[in-house]
Amino acid sequence: MTSSIEAGGLPSSLGDWADLTFFSQDWPGIKARLEADPRAILPPEALRFAALELTPLDRTRVVILGQDPYPTPGHANGLAFSVASDISPLPRSLSNIYKELQADIGAHPTTGDLKNWARQGVLLLNTALSVPSGEANGHKDLGWERLIQQVIARTSQAPTVYVFWGKQAQRLEKYVHPGDHLILKTAHPSPLSAHRGFFGSGVFSKINQWLNQRGSKAIDWTA
Repeated sequence: MTSSIEAGGLPSSLGDWADLTFFSQDWPGIKARLEADPRAILPPEALRFAALELTPLDRTRVVILGQDPYPTPGHANGLAFSVASDISPLPRSLSNIYKELQADIGAHPTTGDLKNWARQGVLLLNTALSVPSGEANGHKDLGWERLIQQVIARTSQAPTVYVFWGKQAQRLEKYVHPGDHLILKTAHPSPLSAHRGFFGSGVFSKINQWLNQRGSKAIDWTA
């Protein structure tokens, strides 16, 4: 997936997300800092807002919040935890997600590309949308959190599932407006923490049960 980048450094297909004040107030400064950074920045510019492009506001039913893009060149594709379909072996966090999927519902996708989840209304968002190559969490203080706060606040105006994996994501729960939401919190699927509550959490079946109870179509997690 590639985007058409407009003069302001934003993709032309952000839809209603473009109305968030982040893009007028915060993005110009972040963009300038990214352009001034001499390091290789991941993912490529055209993929930076892929999560918002693939999952429009009015179709967002589930928000899965990760940490930051994969710092390994060739891995990050703009969707939290996702990689291109030809990447093998899978990043360890994604491998653990698939292990939990297998234990929870008995199947998982055949590749690491999660675009089909995004197209079903699963917003795969990181708390930072960029990372210097080889430097995990290198942009955690760049200012991306303002965007995530606004996305959470906006989506929580309607019933939504929120999946907060890890403490960095869980700090943002306070931006969820009160409402008919399902909030699921576990350890991060990283090998460093997955055994502390991620494995055995059953988040995927819990999400579909909640959606079905509200007359909404279940997510096909195997797609």
